[in-house]
Amino acid sequence: MNGTGGFISDENREILQSASGSEGPLCSSSSKSPRSTQVHGKGSPISHDRQSRSPIDGRPKKGGCGGKGTWGGLMDTYSSYPLDSKDPNYDSSEEKVTIIVEEYFATDDVVSTTNELEELAMPSYNYYFVKKLVSMAMDRHDHEKEMAAVLLSALYADVIDAPQVYRGYSKLVESADDLIVDIPDTVDILALFIARAVVDDILPPAFLNKQRELLPNNSKGVEVLERAEKGYLAAPMHAEAIERRWRVGKKTVEDVKARINNLLIEYVASGDKKEAYRCIKDLKVPFFHHEIIKRALVMAMEKRKAEDRLLDLLKEAAEEGLINSSQITKGFDRMIDTVDDLSLDIPDAQKILKSLISKATSDGWLCASSLRSLSLEPRNKSLEDNFTKTFKLKCQTIIQEYFLTGDISEVFSCLEAENKTSSGELNSIFVKRLITLAMDRKNREKEMASVLLSSLFFPADDVVDGFVMLIESADDTVLDNPVVVEDLAMFLARAVVDEALAPQHLEEVGSQFSGIDSVGGKVFQMAKSLLKARLSGERILRCWGGGGGSTPGWAIDDVKLKIAKLLEEYESGGDIREAYRCIKELGMPFFHHEVVKKALVIVIEKKNDRLWGFLAHCFGSGLITMNQMTKGFSRVEECLDDLALDVPDARKQFLAYVEEAKAIGWLDSSFHYGNSTNGKENGACL
Repeated sequence: MNGTGGFISDENREILQSASGSEGPLCSSSSKSPRSTQVHGKGSPISHDRQSRSPIDGRPKKGGCGGKGTWGGLMDTYSSYPLDSKDPNYDSSEEKVTIIVEEYFATDDVVSTTNELEELAMPSYNYYFVKKLVSMAMDRHDHEKEMAAVLLSALYADVIDAPQVYRGYSKLVESADDLIVDIPDTVDILALFIARAVVDDILPPAFLNKQRELLPNNSKGVEVLERAEKGYLAAPMHAEAIERRWRVGKKTVEDVKARINNLLIEYVASGDKKEAYRCIKDLKVPFFHHEIIKRALVMAMEKRKAEDRLLDLLKEAAEEGLINSSQITKGFDRMIDTVDDLSLDIPDAQKILKSLISKATSDGWLCASSLRSLSLEPRNKSLEDNFTKTFKLKCQTIIQEYFLTGDISEVFSCLEAENKTSSGELNSIFVKRLITLAMDRKNREKEMASVLLSSLFFPADDVVDGFVMLIESADDTVLDNPVVVEDLAMFLARAVVDEALAPQHLEEVGSQFSGIDSVGGKVFQMAKSLLKARLSGERILRCWGGGGGSTPGWAIDDVKLKIAKLLEEYESGGDIREAYRCIKELGMPFFHHEVVKKALVIVIEKKNDRLWGFLAHCFGSGLITMNQMTKGFSRVEECLDDLALDVPDARKQFLAYVEEAKAIGWLDSSFHYGNSTNGKENGACL
């Protein structure tokens, strides 16, 4: 078939095949009907398919089909001509494919699209449907890209078998040089479609390497595959990031709150539960249903006559499973937290709330034992509200200026002036505000926030409280930042790597949130997973493209080189204060085990105790912690086999230094030779 939708006769098939230099059949014949292809007239230019494609920014939703073009091998060569319905050999199935895709993008109806594709009854050409769907989505908005990705996932295996999906993506990669003519960002978009297919398990990871071997090194297809592999699939938490890349139409917190308020007002006026439930479902924010509980309770307290009607709505929503128990509990807890403020406008707010809790409990849709305690006496707050609000505003100014200047010392000065008593509560507020503002910005600011947090040396309890406050507000934040769980998990893991928090503090954060399905549980589990990964410190350090310290962006190899150089200079007679200053300026306390390792290796190799004294100075001043000492000794133990090749008594020396380190408190008494696994894979003693 050519670009016009016609067919060539079997007689001419071999002529075309030999002219194009291809091997094997140009396209397989359908079992339903014979297929042939019409030869272009003399002088007809032969070009690849250069029709416009939709941008690939979405998740696979509905089934897409090929558009105007051709089936099989010839489709990829002769597709620049439009379909001609007057052509005697015209086949309308190709136009049907385009219509199916267009209708799908208009209706978002997966079931209807699936039925229409099956009616074409051409399973051996489904690869073209894949190619056409993706290429059309590439030239459209993120919404259509997401729809295309969702559709392919829905059709996979049941309607389109795996080999056809594989071949469709193969054809797309091969045609990247042509697609880029009409879609300048073809490399990035197609790479993201491929990464999404891998994440959705409709394309095997091996596709990238196998396809790369079939393409010329200088082709755009190779660039696409490399971008998919290195730019998307190799990134931290890539699956979540890729799946959310094309999700559009995000609601803001204010929008959702306004809609909730409106639906409750309308329900109080009409009493129509069915309509109220429909509106709740249409919100599509089950994680934010606690706001419905809170606003309904406030309305019941303000409009006493509407109390029974509102409680009845909440009761039935709970019984039907529309609002789950955790959201109900959270809604009541939020009311308990704000009841003091409500008392300014509703004098009996606390007594009314207690009555509402009692009624909900007796009706069986609230578990009162899971709620926070509600005291009838106003709670004494540790800080005046006005002062706290003022501090929050000043925090925002301090942080915004820091993002512009990168001046950590200025932040220190400002905090000392604003928080003269070093209040733990204010420290926690600053931590929360710092990370909240960073999450709304780019990786540069996220890296700067982590660097600042590790430089402030806040008490760990204050940092823990800051993270707990962040996670508690995550349900609201997720409306504006869909990847808030991933961001918080990375910030939390980075705080542990930077030693702003110890591992036990991570457990403390996790203990504040019950259930692995809660936002806090998800953040905690994801942070633990990040920290358990091999070489987690280096990976987490690079998560936002930074390297800590006042010079974000240092690579690990650069840091290792700096450490080796400063130790070499000190060992040859340098000043201890200068070496100490250089280590401190690296701004990477989580990587001080490299200092310990390199210093100890030099001590063993050269039998020179000058660097041993330097480690004693660093430990005594608190620059190098026991945790970093332990990691450093463990790394030396891992490379003793290699070290012994040059220093035969390396093991004997190492054991002696271990015992001395235990005696002077560098290492815990539980540390003993043999605890570490063989670490040759970590790069020996380089």
